[in-house]
Amino acid sequence: MVEDPKDVAAFEKAGVYKGLYHVLLGHLSPQDGIGPEDIRLKELMERIARDGIEELILATSARSEGEATANYIAELLADRAVRVTRIARGIPVGHPLEFADQATLARAFQGRQKI
Repeated sequence: MVEDPKDVAAFEKAGVYKGLYHVLLGHLSPQDGIGPEDIRLKELMERIARDGIEELILATSARSEGEATANYIAELLADRAVRVTRIARGIPVGHPLEFADQATLARAFQGRQKI
């Protein structure tokens, strides 16, 4: 699960993930008036329930908004039978995924951890 379509392109270019993506089209940002209803969280939850998703890999940015979004989703799924992991750090704080080099993305993906 990523925030932006450009993030999908970055993972595809790195070649480290061969699965399905869910693009939120944003992140939570209460100070900017962006809440859960403003990004594609409802669609994500429906997909998880409908498609029997076993693992959700959270690949949000390392900025505070990305962290908040990842933590919110992990809390939403805490009582569900889905493993929630987050890509490992390695993407510099405040650095958009689309600008990360392939090696950094690969290490971050391979080192993801359950949250």
